[in-house]
Amino acid sequence: MKNKEINKNVILKKITVSLTVVLLMGALTAFSYNTKLTSANNYIRVPDATQKKKDSVASVKAFAKVYSVLMSPRCMNCHPKGDVPLQGEDSHLHTMQPKRGKDGKGLYAMKCANCHQPENSPGLHAPPGNPNWHLPPSDMKMVFEGRTAHQLAKQLIDPKQNGHKDMKKLIEHADDGLVLAGWKPAEGYALPPISHAEFKKAWITWLENGAYAPKP
Repeated sequence: MKNKEINKNVILKKITVSLTVVLLMGALTAFSYNTKLTSANNYIRVPDATQKKKDSVASVKAFAKVYSVLMSPRCMNCHPKGDVPLQGEDSHLHTMQPKRGKDGKGLYAMKCANCHQPENSPGLHAPPGNPNWHLPPSDMKMVFEGRTAHQLAKQLIDPKQNGHKDMKKLIEHADDGLVLAGWKPAEGYALPPISHAEFKKAWITWLENGAYAPKP
């Protein structure tokens, strides 16, 4: 009986050792599969595609480009701190003094669409147009005016301040019709400082690398 028990223990130990070796080999194989050779004797781990990458340096650098666009008149004029939109290259208060209204489309008879038609009106400094021209609504003003890069970055990813947008919706917002209108200004108005393609690339880079806010 004693010999049988000893034999059983020996067999169990052998099985345990074998399983350990198999698991170790599997781990080494997986590691090898998830690496790539970049130069002689230099291996870099390929990140798991399911994990969100984070690169604070790349994220903050990309946001600098995003911020330059959001602070331009083409964006900031419709994101004022008050209830009157801004106007012109110097972002002065709108001459007609229209008010935001609950839905952001104006108040009483003075609606944004009265002057801002579906297309840009012809003529120098005539009202720019878009079918959905409006300010953010009164319950979520999404102010750009006066915001530092740090403040605006934090605001943009806060669902309570950004129109309840998650990551997917924020990325999609780069192609929103009213956003695109910033690159189709009426005659006499300047374009944002970078192209829409460059802005979109920076916007997505900022978000996908962790949406870091620059230091205050």
